[in-house]
Amino acid sequence: MSRSKINSRRAFIKKMGAASLSAASISIPTASFLSSCSNLEPIDTSTADTVILLWMAGGMAHTETFDPKKYTPYSKGVESKRVLSTFPKIPTAVDDLYFSKGLESIGSVMDKGAIIRSYRSADLGHILHTRHQYHWHTCYEPPQSVQAPHIGAWIAKELGPVNPVIPPFISIGQRFTVGEAEELKAFHSAGFLGSEYGPFLIPDPSSGLESVKPPQGMSLKRFEARNKLYKELTNKSALMEQASGYQRASLMRSMEQSYALLNSPESEVFNLSLEPKSSYDTYNTGRFGLGCLMAKRLAMHGARFVSVSTEYEPFLGWDTHENGHLRLIKMKALIDGPIAQLIKDLDETGHLERTLIVLASEFSRDAILEGRPGEKVKDQVQQPTIINDEKFYGMHRHFTDGSSILMWGGGVKKGLVYGKTADERPCYSIEKPVVIDQVHQSIYHALGIHPETNYNIEGRPFYTTPDGHGKPLLDLFA
Repeated sequence: MSRSKINSRRAFIKKMGAASLSAASISIPTASFLSSCSNLEPIDTSTADTVILLWMAGGMAHTETFDPKKYTPYSKGVESKRVLSTFPKIPTAVDDLYFSKGLESIGSVMDKGAIIRSYRSADLGHILHTRHQYHWHTCYEPPQSVQAPHIGAWIAKELGPVNPVIPPFISIGQRFTVGEAEELKAFHSAGFLGSEYGPFLIPDPSSGLESVKPPQGMSLKRFEARNKLYKELTNKSALMEQASGYQRASLMRSMEQSYALLNSPESEVFNLSLEPKSSYDTYNTGRFGLGCLMAKRLAMHGARFVSVSTEYEPFLGWDTHENGHLRLIKMKALIDGPIAQLIKDLDETGHLERTLIVLASEFSRDAILEGRPGEKVKDQVQQPTIINDEKFYGMHRHFTDGSSILMWGGGVKKGLVYGKTADERPCYSIEKPVVIDQVHQSIYHALGIHPETNYNIEGRPFYTTPDGHGKPLLDLFA
């Protein structure tokens, strides 16, 4: 066989693996066996059909973004303890609600949404981003004896697709070739629910169409023959021999769903070149902005759950271990216009009413405190008492006792401000503190998913939120 044909076959197999509705590979946890589901009476709370999660990966400082405190401009010799916000505050479309400079566009659409200002991340000991991200996305603290499903997988399992051809769970913007790749894969998963409910991965939205198309120049007949071969090889793999019958069937269904998309006209929803130039240019601040554009197109064409990430890569993006102020100028420019345009576009077309948009991060940041009051952990960043270099001006340490979550659409009250953090350090949650199981159950409530949904795994019930104790924040909804 010629080298070109070998490379073509390898490219095809790689493409089919990426297109399957699993995390980053065909990963089947041997401890995961789905035996039964509890029978629950249906509930009629649905105010949304679709969820878009805008994930600010890396730890977005609340005092520098959506909950500004006293502004202290940079000057050589300023004390670190004086620095609470490095940006002045700006008004929003809601009276007495202020954001920090650089977020004017998002501020202009807050009359269409709500903000939670009192989210508290869990105390997980030594702070690691991927541990906190795992907890946020699954609602379970790692490690677990079974692989916990991502919230998008729960939603895909319980509700299925809106459009039968569009994958019910799509993740945009996170690569798995960067630092902590295996840890990132751990929560980009359907876990014991089965591969068919895992994320359809689009690492780069600008080339999203390539993820759902056969290799260039391949005939349909040849494509179908190779797809059949790929399924046979996968089914006979050593990994599949370790899987339960349920997991084997789930993986085969995920491959069939991917194949259906590859042959469907709906695959064009991933082709951003079909978007009018003026719209494309508005969103095009980078991969995250184009991810918001793809999320808009997907929401309009029947996606169920879409996650768009600024991408977690250690010491980049929101992971501001130094040069915090300068980094946030760039990050705000990356997110401000696209997020606001996403809200406006969905609102103008009538899709926002049944689309719940959530903006969140794993935790916040502070200039001098690592962890939370009373639960301080080892400092991971050197921060001088006196700032004589601008690279130390900003929020560089991890803070877990207060941060902001924004929501729009999907039945959420408009112009609502929920909770409060202290105006002086430590800027922790002092009114209506919110934890992750409340966030998850609020999303499930909007979708009409029963709060006690669970499956029996290894002889015990596994709930959408730990022990089924999570309660939705009903005050968020109109």
